[in-house]
Amino acid sequence: MAIAIRLARGGAKKRPYYRIVVADTRARRDGKFIEKVGTYNPMVAKDSEDRIRMDVERIQHWIGQGAQPTDRVARFLEAAGVVSAKTRANLEKGKPGQKATERAEERAKKAEEAAAAAAAPAEEEAAAE
Repeated sequence: MAIAIRLARGGAKKRPYYRIVVADTRARRDGKFIEKVGTYNPMVAKDSEDRIRMDVERIQHWIGQGAQPTDRVARFLEAAGVVSAKTRANLEKGKPGQKATERAEERAKKAEEAAAAAAAPAEEEAAAE
């Protein structure tokens, strides 16, 4: 049985509230879980201590049992110093798309033409003197 430490959504529409739970990976997101190990309230200010509450001992126990935290929960655990930080690199995400690249090339070409056009009259004035 694969076990995950993940978020289960609660709260009202447009007012999310999450429980950090240990659950079987086959269970539904908000369905049956094994144990509740914390809460996450994204509506609270980022510097508030009520934003994320975790039972670190139980989380470490479940990680020792083979539970895998989801990406978001892993980030919470890294911030709390429970697990070591992973290096993440999504190099393709920051790369502009094809149309943006074409627009940038067109802008660069127009800027070069404008610079050349501005430099040409200055050169003619310098040559005339």
